[in-house]
This record gives sequence, structure tokens and C-alpha cells, in this order.
Amino acid sequence: MKKHIILGIFFCFGFVLIAQENTNDYLEKVKTLDATLETLYGVISGEKGEVRDWDLFRYLFHSDAKLIPSGKNKDGKVGARFMTPDDYVNTSGNYLVENGFHEIELQREVDTFGNITQVFSTYESYRSKSDKTPFMRGINSIQLLNDGNRWWVLNIYWMQESKEHPIPEKYLPN
Repeated sequence: MKKHIILGIFFCFGFVLIAQENTNDYLEKVKTLDATLETLYGVISGEKGEVRDWDLFRYLFHSDAKLIPSGKNKDGKVGARFMTPDDYVNTSGNYLVENGFHEIELQREVDTFGNITQVFSTYESYRSKSDKTPFMRGINSIQLLNDGNRWWVLNIYWMQESKEHPIPEKYLPN
């Protein structure tokens, strides 16, 4: 019985060490605003068949964070859908891997006051890095919190470009 208890303690301790190691590796990816945004775009991007690091994706977000796509539904009504990071992984994760998806940041506008930051981040999306033309563009409105130790993504609220709503020149690279 003692052997089982001791083995159980070592087994659990090993998991704690592995989790701490991943957290320490991930911490470098949220130390700066630039690193956090690069990680955000990088973690969802990959070639067809390339597995994403969904643990890292989840690590970027505050526990109450939301991902909020907006636009017209099939009835033509404008609305927004509210998802948790897990909802996003469950609804979009397989699609990204099965089809390939690369989201590239083109430009960003950053406003910071104290520990809060709002980023308007213009993006282009490709199925593969070798694609010459994006299949989609838009703007991510990203709200972040810096707690003094790291950056947390609180919300990503986005809209795709359309003929009706082209991306304004001021949000495109010069």
C-alpha cells in the first residue's frame, strides 16, 4: 500500500513539473505585447495537416475571455457570436488543421492606458504560406490586460472585410 501511495505521489509530482515546464515555456510568449500578438497569430496558423498547440492558445486568454466574430448571418442580419477559447477550438480547430490556415498581421494601431491596451490589428488569411492572394482580410479588435507579469487577451472582436465594408486605408500598411 505504501508503495502505491509513494508511486502515486511521484506520478502526480511529475505531472506538476511537466505543467510548470510548459507554463514557464509559455510565459515567455506573453511577457511583451509584441510576443503575445505574435503568439496569437502564430498559434492558429499552420499548413494543412499541421497540429496546433491548443494548450498555448488557451494560455493566452484570461479565464473570462471571449472571441467574438461579427457580421451578417444568412438572413442578412448583423450580429455577433460570443465564444470562449474552448468554444473556438471545438468549432474551428479541426477546420484550421484540415484546410490549412495562416493569419498574417498587416498593421496594428495600439492604444494603452495604464494596464489596459486596445489593438486594432489588420490581418490577411491564407490557406498556405505559398498562396499569393489572401482568401480573406479583416480587422481584429483585441483587448488585453497587463497584470505586471504578463499579458492576457481579454477579448478578440473581429469583422471580415466585404465589398460593403472595405478596410479603411488608415488601417492598411503604407
